[in-house]
Amino acid sequence: MHCQWCESEKTIKTFDSAYWELPDGTKAVEITEVPSINCKACGMIYVEEFIIEEIEDQFMLIETKKLPKAFSYEFFMNQPRILKKNYFKF
Repeated sequence: MHCQWCESEKTIKTFDSAYWELPDGTKAVEITEVPSINCKACGMIYVEEFIIEEIEDQFMLIETKKLPKAFSYEFFMNQPRILKKNYFKF
């Protein structure tokens, strides 16, 4: 795997915290243990696009008002869904 920023091959998969604003803008939350990429060459730590899309979709499918201020990625992805799919994704 190569870094999306510097294209180095010196990357490792890690689990890091990420911060998101809820879709309705009412608060920001911390998601811990998010699958991430850490580049040892440039120092960038980032979340791959497909994980970002999973997180964004999940926010649209669950009851976000019941979420605590910080929670794990696994906890978040296992929340019961209100909708079957994200009808707002075009």
